[in-house]
Amino acid sequence: MKTILKYFPTLTQEQIAQFSALDSLYRDWNSKINVISRKDIDNLYEHHVLHSLAIAKILRFQPGTDVVDIGTGGGFPGIPLAIMFPECSFTLVDSVGKKIKVASEVAASLGLKNVIFVYDRMENVKQKFDFAVSRAAMSLDLLVKVCRKNINKAGHNALPNGLICLKGGELETEVKAYSRIATLYSVSEFFSEEYFQTKKAVYLPL
Repeated sequence: MKTILKYFPTLTQEQIAQFSALDSLYRDWNSKINVISRKDIDNLYEHHVLHSLAIAKILRFQPGTDVVDIGTGGGFPGIPLAIMFPECSFTLVDSVGKKIKVASEVAASLGLKNVIFVYDRMENVKQKFDFAVSRAAMSLDLLVKVCRKNINKAGHNALPNGLICLKGGELETEVKAYSRIATLYSVSEFFSEEYFQTKKAVYLPL
């Protein structure tokens, strides 16, 4: 939790309480339904919560922004972003029912009112959003393919509406097809911990 406050020192008391509650909630649910590897649960804040919040360093979503999280798994990056931006709406999509169950139960326990859950494939989602976010759910070209239809044309944020995804490793090949429009970020620009040295983020206007 200290790592969150280190990079986001202006959190409200409610946000601090919600972020603090994540550890026990995920430990409890992970013991029933494994959504985070057993050996990684001790690194929840750094590897999952803070990593998700790299998106908040790329763009501070304006109130009223609608965001879809593609392949949310246990709720990342959607739940940390929903805590960070309580005046925005988040739709968390995953085709694995047990993962959606964990994420929805965590959100309910936190009292999050700005999150809805969709148990389906993104291809079947018809709703429009300002931004799509994702955390290593699929390749960049597949992400673009499944969410392009869902992105609103008119935007009200500092960046045009589009896709922001978190990735690891070498991304040059994936980004090549979008090199004229893509912005590539090293997450180590935002966070100094060693874990983030190889982590990247990509923004694509759509």
